[in-house]
Amino acid sequence: MGARLPRWLLAFTAAVLALLHLPLVVLVAFSFNASKFSVEWTAFTLNWYRRLAERRDILRALRGSLIVGGSATLLSVALGTLIALALARHRFRGRTIYEAMLYAPIVTPEIVVGISMLILLVLVHVPLGLATITIAHVAFSVPFVAVVVLARLSGMDEHLEEAAMTLGADEIAAFWKITVPLLWPGILAGALLAFIMSFDDYVITSFVAGSGSSTLPLVIYGMVRRNIEPSINAISTLILVATVVLLYLSDRMSRRAATVDE
Repeated sequence: MGARLPRWLLAFTAAVLALLHLPLVVLVAFSFNASKFSVEWTAFTLNWYRRLAERRDILRALRGSLIVGGSATLLSVALGTLIALALARHRFRGRTIYEAMLYAPIVTPEIVVGISMLILLVLVHVPLGLATITIAHVAFSVPFVAVVVLARLSGMDEHLEEAAMTLGADEIAAFWKITVPLLWPGILAGALLAFIMSFDDYVITSFVAGSGSSTLPLVIYGMVRRNIEPSINAISTLILVATVVLLYLSDRMSRRAATVDE
């Protein structure tokens, strides 16, 4: 049994965590504030949440973000999982260079990625829109998914797949019956990471969005530049709640998968 933390250290840690989450608490509280311009609390209201239903620009941007985030997540998970399997299970010439290319997008500044993606899309004459946003999001999400799945693969026993094939299963059956269930916590974590990064991205999206399409971060940023309306607090609160729910469900499913593995 581990030693207990000193009370002063526990109190200091709690204070730091409270300070880090204080802006989120203020954001949620003022999404229910009746005042439109003052930062002082006046009265409780749900008007700013009702106003969201009237903002067609926000609803349109939310739909665009969900489409891009869902598409980018599916493609990133498929490609990232295959890349992780190739790196974990095979040895080939140029593997070191391949790994370096995989990690390069992770450490590259977003503004550099955005500019390079824009130049490439213009050179190949691809019209900017939701499709180009999805392509850009897949490009920066695949490495993160691959790294997460690769970490899961490093702790897997390869003999389980060999045993399945010894008992008569072919490679495809062994992959779907053995490999995928064991990889599921890593795949789920990678998918959640890819979706949140895609849904939240502003810098790269601003370069490749074009004039006829936008995502929720672009619309919110435009609203903040014009005037800080409390409906921004409302939509931000809803995003925060959805993120917390996704993290909770991911943690529950990961714990359940880990219990099955044991």
